Amino acid sequence: MMNSLPLLENPTPDGGVVESLRTSDGLGLRALRFTPQGPSRGTILIAVGRAETAEKYFETVRELLSRQLHVVVFDWRGQGASARQLSDRDKGHIADFADYQRDLDAVIEQVLTPHCPKPWFALGHSMGGAIFLAHAHRGDSPFARMVLSAPMIDLVLRFPNLARWAAYLFNGMGLGEAYVPTGGRLHIAAKGFDNNPLTTDRARFERMAAILARNPQLSIGDPTIGWVRAAFKLMAQFSDPAYARTIETPMLIFAPQDDWVTDSFS
Repeated sequence: MMNSLPLLENPTPDGGVVESLRTSDGLGLRALRFTPQGPSRGTILIAVGRAETAEKYFETVRELLSRQLHVVVFDWRGQGASARQLSDRDKGHIADFADYQRDLDAVIEQVLTPHCPKPWFALGHSMGGAIFLAHAHRGDSPFARMVLSAPMIDLVLRFPNLARWAAYLFNGMGLGEAYVPTGGRLHIAAKGFDNNPLTTDRARFERMAAILARNPQLSIGDPTIGWVRAAFKLMAQFSDPAYARTIETPMLIFAPQDDWVTDSFS
């Protein structure tokens, strides 16, 4: 495990502790835990999106600390400073999104439970939001509230049915660990701001690019066919109207209309 890696324009928030975790299936994860000055109002767990790293959220962490909240942010398996699934570190791979639930369980058991005061709140972006949704659906969520930013309920694709069919077909042919067609090892932040599908905020985009340029070990490239197939499998569950009705955890969802990556309106 490694410490957080700040830049001058992205300093590590005060009061931080690096936690090295071990999942139930033996993978190592990195989590960063921050304590506010003065009395606490509870704890927020931040779940990052695909190909993101904890360092991206330092600005958010500082804002939450100023509101007297403990904050925990961590790297999912296969990205950031957590253990990678494949020998090729640049491949964003996972075989089943259920594995991410093991990561979340490890953070709850090894960081939140022994160190963080309740009430606990969840803040998830994109892929992290989808994983929080699946966790809440289990019916045993320890979070009092959830806030989801552009949760990955679906993906914006030109030919979604064809993409879904191809992912299942190629994965079944044993190509699950290969990059998606036209994919490669370059992180999206390294491809330049112009025409990027993530944000119109040049300053934040370039800050993330600078973090990865200085710390290339945090970077991953495009997803594998196996990751996409696993994502389709999870998102198919979200399409069932009965799925949301079983979730009892109160949540607030922010779904931008101009999102070019995730479709939170499906």
